[in-house]
Amino acid sequence: MRLIEILLLLADFLTFLVIAVPSLQAVRWLGGIVLIMLALALAQDRPRWQMIPAYVLTGLFLLVWLLQNFAPIDVVGFALVLCILGLAISTALPIVLPVFSFPRPTGPYAIGTVTYHWTDASRHEVFSTDKNRKRELMVQVWYPARKGSSSAHAPYMQDADAVTPVLAAVSGFPGFFLQHLKYVTTNATEAAPVAADQASYPVIIMLEGRRGYRQMLTYEVEALVSHGYIVVGLDQPGIAATVVFPDGHQIALTGLLDQVNSLVDQSLDPASVAPQFNGRTFKDGISKYFAQDVSFTLDQLAALNTKDPQGILSGKLDLAHTGVVGFSDGAMVGADASLRDQRIKASLLIDNAMPAAVVKEGLRQPAMWITRPAEWMRRDGQKSSDWSEKYIVLAQTTMRKVYSSLPADGYFVQIPGTLHIDFNDADLISPLFPAVGLSGPIGSQRAHEIVNAYALAFFDNHLKGEPAALLDGPSTQYPEVVFDKH
Repeated sequence: MRLIEILLLLADFLTFLVIAVPSLQAVRWLGGIVLIMLALALAQDRPRWQMIPAYVLTGLFLLVWLLQNFAPIDVVGFALVLCILGLAISTALPIVLPVFSFPRPTGPYAIGTVTYHWTDASRHEVFSTDKNRKRELMVQVWYPARKGSSSAHAPYMQDADAVTPVLAAVSGFPGFFLQHLKYVTTNATEAAPVAADQASYPVIIMLEGRRGYRQMLTYEVEALVSHGYIVVGLDQPGIAATVVFPDGHQIALTGLLDQVNSLVDQSLDPASVAPQFNGRTFKDGISKYFAQDVSFTLDQLAALNTKDPQGILSGKLDLAHTGVVGFSDGAMVGADASLRDQRIKASLLIDNAMPAAVVKEGLRQPAMWITRPAEWMRRDGQKSSDWSEKYIVLAQTTMRKVYSSLPADGYFVQIPGTLHIDFNDADLISPLFPAVGLSGPIGSQRAHEIVNAYALAFFDNHLKGEPAALLDGPSTQYPEVVFDKH
């Protein structure tokens, strides 16, 4: 909870005591503090829905406080019962659905961030009915920054008012459910100066999962950047829940999920009859189209490295040492991009089946898979049709096949006790997720710690050329991890 929300609930509790305890009648005037707290809470920002019971409760407390000496005792008693119930609900909701925060990164660097809008004039946007619209991406870059350049924290999600209703809808929640994400902040500072102790920094492309958003692995982004990497997150129309562009138009998955699902399925397990979408036949599915976004991004980064129009990143990108991280469908895209673009020198692929083209041809650069045993995928299958037995078998066999055929260094990391949500930020949304089976018993803190440790070891070794003892074999620090390498 934010400080003003805590103060409001404390003021509500104080007012309740003043009303309910006869010996405190001499200080009834203290109940007026709740009115001040309510005014401050409402003036600070647009209220979030989790606090609505607290606002209503405040009004009820004020009414009882003002009328206590005039209303019948039974009316006041009934009102106090309502107040007790309201106080419990008002306290529980913001705890169950908090404005969460990210831990302080462990690396020596501060974090800066800047966002770009890029248009690929050579490609049509297949997720638009406008035949003249070209493929557009929103790209957010996080980079090592000078410490002490600013105390302001960048928001977790840009355009949250537009993104969260769509994100909630495609996740099966009411549109208002994730509105509080607009209040979450990160450890990054917008447009901070780049740290000057290195001439340039290795680059990692970060790819979101289906129905996601480019910031959905912020826990991992901040860990990597604080240890000296530039991370480039893509919002890809057709994968992201919605992408909001500077002119206000959006490309949302709302109403497109069935079609996108069939296109992704064709990429992973091709059917003899190829799906069609917006007048095009997708014989090989959609993965190659998404992978072209990565190659386009690498082209744009090369231009940015020559001259950044925002004057921040010129000359700071070490594009000779570029890696990719893909989560969920982002792993499908990351693998496909790694197959087709040898500028990618190391690939970290998290918890997803591999595209048929990659299974057939194999990867050549070092790669790491982070996933979980099949029985933990089946736990997801109890909650979501996305994790059918057919898909679980496909995911396990295709990841293993590409790993086994690697001519370069390969690592297969399994984390028992995890569900799919544990690999991204979503399990921070509520501490109740493990209890209701939406996240695994391992807990988000431990899952994120393990992912960050192996990601850093992998990229430190294969992009920076530094030794990484964690890659030598099973770890006593992470005994739950099942680790294979070749």
